[in-house]
Amino acid sequence: MSEATQDKKIVVKAIGLTKVFRDFWNRPKAKAVNDIDFEVREGEVVGLLGPNGSGKSTTVKMILGLLYPNAGQLTVLGKSPRAVDAKREIGYLPEDSYLYKYLTADETLDFFGSLFNLSRTERKLRIEQLLDMVGLAHARNRRVGEFSKGMARRIGLAQAMINDPALLILDEPTSGLDPLGCREVKDLILMLKKRGKTVIVTSHLLSDVEDVCDRVVILYGGKIRAQGTLSELLEVSDANRIVTPALPAAAMTRLLELLRASLHGEEFTIDHPRRSLEDFFLDVINRAKQDSVETAGVVGGGRIANYLQEGATDENRVLENLVKPDLPIIAAEKKREEEALRRAEEESEKQRLDQALDGLDKNEVPEKKPDDKAEVRENVAEADEKLNNLLNDK
Repeated sequence: MSEATQDKKIVVKAIGLTKVFRDFWNRPKAKAVNDIDFEVREGEVVGLLGPNGSGKSTTVKMILGLLYPNAGQLTVLGKSPRAVDAKREIGYLPEDSYLYKYLTADETLDFFGSLFNLSRTERKLRIEQLLDMVGLAHARNRRVGEFSKGMARRIGLAQAMINDPALLILDEPTSGLDPLGCREVKDLILMLKKRGKTVIVTSHLLSDVEDVCDRVVILYGGKIRAQGTLSELLEVSDANRIVTPALPAAAMTRLLELLRASLHGEEFTIDHPRRSLEDFFLDVINRAKQDSVETAGVVGGGRIANYLQEGATDENRVLENLVKPDLPIIAAEKKREEEALRRAEEESEKQRLDQALDGLDKNEVPEKKPDDKAEVRENVAEADEKLNNLLNDK
C-alpha cells in the first residue's frame, strides 16, 4: 500500500473477523470466515476474490450488518455495521437483483429513493439521470418483471447509487451484462474512484477486476491467502517486455543477433501486441452506432449522473430550492379550487330542482337549455307559479 493511500481515512476495518455457522443443536457446522484482517481506505477500489464458498458473500453480509460476527472487530465508516448512520452511506448491488416485478423502472427507483428520505424533487432529478446513465430511459414505464437479466442488473445498479453512497459494494456487477454494459460499469467505477468514493467489488471475472481494482484480497477456506496491489502481485520481476513500433527488417535482424548473444542460448519470443477481445468488440459496436444502425435492445448508457460527479450535490440543492413550491401560493390555489367546486355543486343542485319542477306539468315539453340568465329567471318563476297552483288545488 502506497504512503498516499495509507494517509487516507479507513472506511472498512476488520481485525480477527470470524463467522461460524451452526446447526439446529448449536454445533459448529462451517467456519465461513476464519480470523481475517484487512482494511479498505477511502478512494480505493478493492476486489474481494475467491472460489465459491470461500467466504466472500459472508464477509460482505457482515460489512452490511446483515450477519453478526462470532469473533473479531469490524467497523464501517468508523461505526458499527448495524448503525443506521453507516447504512445510510452504503450502496449495495446484490448478486441477484431482488426487485418488485410489478413496479416500473421509474417506480422502483422512486421507492428506493424514498427509503433514504430524499425529497420528491431530488428523487425525480436523480431518477432521470440514473435511467439515462444505465441506458433504460426508454423503458422507464415498463415493469421490471418484464426485464431481461441484463436490464435488471442495470436497474439494480441504479438503485444502488440512488443515495450517492460513500461506500459502494458491488457483488458480481457485470453478471448478465453485454460487453458494452460491462465497459460502462467499469468506467463508472473508475469515475467514482476519482471522486473519492470507496468501492468493494466481488467477481469471478478476473479481467474485469484487473481493469478497475487498486488492490485485491483473495480468500480460500475462509482465510486470506493473498492481498496487495495488482502491481505487487502480478509483476513478473525475472522477465522483461519491450514494445516498439514496427521495425525495419534490418533493425529486427540486428536486434535478434543482440538478443541471442546476450541470452547465451536461452529461449525468447517476439510477437505483435494484441488488443483484447473486449476492445475489438466495442470498436465494432461503436462503428455500427456511427452508421446509425437501429437496435431494439439496450442502448448505450448516457453520461454519468450529475449528482454523482464532483460538486454536483450542492448544485442539486440549489436547483431544488429554486423549484421548491411556495406553500402560501399552494394554499391560495387550493382555496380557489374549493370555491369553484362549491359553486359547481350549487349550480348542479339548482338544475336538479328545475328538472323536478318541470316534471310536475304533464303537458310540459322536455326541458330546453336556457340561453341566457333572463330566460333562467323566467323559467324559475313559471315553475314556482305552477307549484303554487298545484298546492292550492290540493
